[in-house]
Amino acid sequence: MRLTVLGCAGSFPGPESACSAYLVEADGFRLLIDFGSGSLSALQRYAGIDGIDAIMLTHLHCDHMLDACTYVVVRRYTPGGPLPPLPVYAPMGAAERIAAAYSAEAEPVDDVYTFYGLQPGTFPIGPFAVTVDRVNHPIETYGVRVEHGGRVLAYSSDTAPCDALLRLAQGADLFLCEASYPDGVDNPPDLHLTGGEAGEAATKADVGRLLLTHLVPAWCSEASTVEAASATFAGPVDVVRPGSRYDL
Repeated sequence: MRLTVLGCAGSFPGPESACSAYLVEADGFRLLIDFGSGSLSALQRYAGIDGIDAIMLTHLHCDHMLDACTYVVVRRYTPGGPLPPLPVYAPMGAAERIAAAYSAEAEPVDDVYTFYGLQPGTFPIGPFAVTVDRVNHPIETYGVRVEHGGRVLAYSSDTAPCDALLRLAQGADLFLCEASYPDGVDNPPDLHLTGGEAGEAATKADVGRLLLTHLVPAWCSEASTVEAASATFAGPVDVVRPGSRYDL
């Protein structure tokens, strides 16, 4: 199983990265988890513009789904004819949300995507066993656990501390975890993690390696985020970059 980071900027595109988008590959199958603002550009560098087999949208904030709207053009208007509908696993309402963002008339996109509503539980996507659960964010949002060949990738999506996050990350080889807020200040509740909170979750879940993502440079420095995470998690800590690849 391979993870490729297409975009990792938190909440809005950063000076060096598009928003959240993560390509997970195994056995020739490519699952795109989140499709945030600007990430379609990176997809063309690492998978080819029509080289994905399924999409999962963890929630319907723009920094995690907006390029699924732009991608309608790619699949609908290819010179050789429309591409087959692509499976999309997303919270309920994703079809309407994408249609409304794509055109003022909210033109349906069911010729482009086949939608499957997410609910807590485990199910197959291609060769992967995928588990999702609701995490602590203002709208319906799912953390993700992906298993293949005895290896585990966990992804927090956007969340404040919660028990579901620990269950999803338990024993994961790689824990891709957001760290949007600075430590030591009074952050808005029930929204995002700090670096220290990401490290605490990694420790409680006994993960192998912590990959920090969704950092917001305008809010706190990378160095302080890593320092806070390393103070609460004794294992290896990395900050992901666009183009970073991890083999499990």
